[in-house]
Amino acid sequence: MRILLLLTLVLSAAAQPLETRIRQRISTFPGSVSLYAKNLDTGVTFGIRETEPTRTASTIKFPIMIAVFDAVARGKAKWTEPLTLTAAEKVSGSGILGNEISDGVQLPLRDVMHLMIVVSDNTATNMILERFTADAVNAYLDRIGIRTTRSLRKVRGNGKQLKTAAGWSAAGKLPENEKYGLGVSSPREMVTLLDRLERGELVSAEASAEMIAVLKRCQGDTGIRRRFPGVPIANKTGSLDTFRADVGIVYSKNGRIAMALAVEGIPKVDYGPDNLGSILIGDLAAILVDGLAKP
Repeated sequence: MRILLLLTLVLSAAAQPLETRIRQRISTFPGSVSLYAKNLDTGVTFGIRETEPTRTASTIKFPIMIAVFDAVARGKAKWTEPLTLTAAEKVSGSGILGNEISDGVQLPLRDVMHLMIVVSDNTATNMILERFTADAVNAYLDRIGIRTTRSLRKVRGNGKQLKTAAGWSAAGKLPENEKYGLGVSSPREMVTLLDRLERGELVSAEASAEMIAVLKRCQGDTGIRRRFPGVPIANKTGSLDTFRADVGIVYSKNGRIAMALAVEGIPKVDYGPDNLGSILIGDLAAILVDGLAKP
């Protein structure tokens, strides 16, 4: 009888409308949640504050990567060209270049791009933005019709090693964008980029496939990846003291679900795997995949 009751409760919860399940999950969170998701096979979508601008943290590295691929495709750069690691670009936080690699070391552009995405290396990001500039990233986004998403500046690092902000874009100098930090976007625009990437429409079909392969190697596994062991996922995470974000595609057996989630107002600074914001993103991702899956 107890097992039957438990099964009934589980089935009842699963049968609830997607919006009800999402809002129940976020109802106890003291901060704010923005999200957008789309089943790329059926076109069905769901969103909460999906068009409102939000901070990006390191998820802005995803559109930066796309802009780099475009520059290479247009002959403005080569994957083999060396980028030199300098003390000026080194910052604390995610990655290995800032603390483990000597000044003056040269790495090919492709390797620096891989580090920026796969291990979210902040110093690699600064090296990329030194080579291409945040304004060039934004100009590319303008060309493809993405108007809210903006790279605002280089990474400053964190803690006692926080550096003076540098590498500002024109958008980053606007007073209204000061609160966003590294970048600004919206859940809908991030999903639009994921959708077009999966369709092979960004830069070229070959470049789109390569970018997805890079995102599939992302080591950020505390958010979207949290509830999907063994399921292919292409994603990019972002973390700040009171903020978590994740954008990605879950290649579930019932459909390719693209999603972007941003959680603001986490009550406790915690960079461990069980941060309340990360757990919330993982739970919401699981609900979205279940709710948007094909019949």
